[in-house]
Amino acid sequence: MGKTALVTGASSGLGLELARLFARDGHDLVVVARRRDHLEALATRLAAEHGVAARIIAEDLADPVAPRRIFEELRERRVEIEFLVNGAGFGMNGPFAASDLGRALALVQVNATALMHLTHLFLPAMIARGSGRILNIGSTAGFQPGPGMAVYYASKAFVNSFTEALWYELRGTGVTATVTCPGATATEFAKVAGTEESRLFHLGATSASDVAAHAYRAMMAGRAMSLPGWRAKLGLQMLRFGSRAQVRGVAARLNQIEPPRKSKPEITARNPSGS
Repeated sequence: MGKTALVTGASSGLGLELARLFARDGHDLVVVARRRDHLEALATRLAAEHGVAARIIAEDLADPVAPRRIFEELRERRVEIEFLVNGAGFGMNGPFAASDLGRALALVQVNATALMHLTHLFLPAMIARGSGRILNIGSTAGFQPGPGMAVYYASKAFVNSFTEALWYELRGTGVTATVTCPGATATEFAKVAGTEESRLFHLGATSASDVAAHAYRAMMAGRAMSLPGWRAKLGLQMLRFGSRAQVRGVAARLNQIEPPRKSKPEITARNPSGS
């Protein structure tokens, strides 16, 4: 019988794709995001296509109290969460000294603190019943410093490290924690972060559906980490051979915004008479 998955950041990107995978496999859903209209449309579609129950909770995880409100609402409804997907997150581009401090603090709250908070709230019940799966959205960015996106890279370093450690701590409990570490992925992320024109995204991005499918399989198998796509695997291998100075320099160049490409001048063909 299907169980219930809680997916944050479910209104778009990886969260949306993961919600679809749970519904496809007959699992009920609790979908969380800021945009209620997007959630309502998603819940209606999943219920119609797969016959699952899909509850919506419109919350902004930049609010430090939001994780507790989500937990209390589900406890009051007696909804047991078997799968927790911490999919909410965003990025920001530019030098840290010139950044909006409020936005930087919100980024850490959403990407790292809320993820840890939700995990701490739902994990004890999973351990008590001896079953559960946690999937956190990390990044290949978390394996290196990221000049030009310093706060984002640091937040993903936390997610990667925290989840791997948690996986080890949970051995023998029947509960697992998995972190997926994609590289550039084709979602709304780049637009929100202002990195659509960065060199990194000009090199190409993996589809969100492919990343989600790889992460979903890894989570269900109880693996500690998912590295989806050849770009993520190649990037991780390259980090092992470069010096820290080289890694910092490469990351800085990849995060630079490319100047607009100049269009080639139009060439007008002339006929032999020169007219």
